Amino acid sequence: MAEHNDFGKEAENFSVDYLAKNGYTILARNFYCQKGELDIIALYQGLLVIIEVKARSSNLFQEPYEAVDKRKIKLIVQATDAFISAGNRKEEVRFDIISVLKNPQGQLELTHIVSAFEAFDAN
Repeated sequence: MAEHNDFGKEAENFSVDYLAKNGYTILARNFYCQKGELDIIALYQGLLVIIEVKARSSNLFQEPYEAVDKRKIKLIVQATDAFISAGNRKEEVRFDIISVLKNPQGQLELTHIVSAFEAFDAN
């Protein structure tokens, strides 16, 4: 497996641990459908929370969360619609982003952006 894939998996595992410690119930990871992938799907205080994880070894050029552009948001919303339809979910949905950076000492630093974006008509 490529090194960046290893780091991405490490960052996702780190994010899941953080979420679990903070009261989130993880429902699914890496949900794939024709429209795209959802990194982490969780329940928190009655909400269905869709969490996009972005990891970088450096923020020299941009913060990890800045990689979530309009195109990516559209794909996340479409994949969320597929997840909701497949599971007949009824909860309100919130979209979060978790940014994970590796500091110069090699430790992971996590930033959780709650309600990072709103759903819009993805058609």
